Amino acid sequence: MDMSTKELLISEIEEVPEPLLAEVLDFVHFLKAKINREKLDIAIMSESSLSKDWLNPEEDKAWQNL
Repeated sequence: MDMSTKELLISEIEEVPEPLLAEVLDFVHFLKAKINREKLDIAIMSESSLSKDWLNPEEDKAWQNL
């Protein structure tokens, strides 16, 4: 049976000396932050490309009663 990537990673982490585990944890936090930044960047890019359709008098009139 092949091990999943997660299982392989856990196996490797179990072999890391205790003093280095803080660095491994820092790297995991860095990767999670990077993913969140990329999601935010995509949302910002989407907003700017869609704003030409949102920011017009017809849209303002359609949504004025909400």
